[in-house]
Amino acid sequence: MIAQSDISLLVRRLRERTGLTQEKFAAKLGVTFPTINRWENGRARPSPLAMQKIEELLRNMGDRGRDLLREIIGKDTS
Repeated sequence: MIAQSDISLLVRRLRERTGLTQEKFAAKLGVTFPTINRWENGRARPSPLAMQKIEELLRNMGDRGRDLLREIIGKDTS
C-alpha cells in the first residue's frame, strides 16, 4: 500500500506536471476542488476509482509519468 504522504506528493506533482490548477485537475478526475485539496494536504486518500484515473494519467504521460511515479514511490507504471 502506498503511504498517505506519497499519495499527497504524487497528486500534487502530477497536477503540476499537467499544468492544471486544483480546480481543473478536479474536473479532469471527476471530483471536486476540495477533494483535490484534501488529497494534496494529506487529509484524505483518493478512492479506488480516482486512483485508477490517476494511474491512467500517469500511463498516458509516458516516460514523464513513469519517472514521476518512480521518483515518489519507487514503482513503474508499466
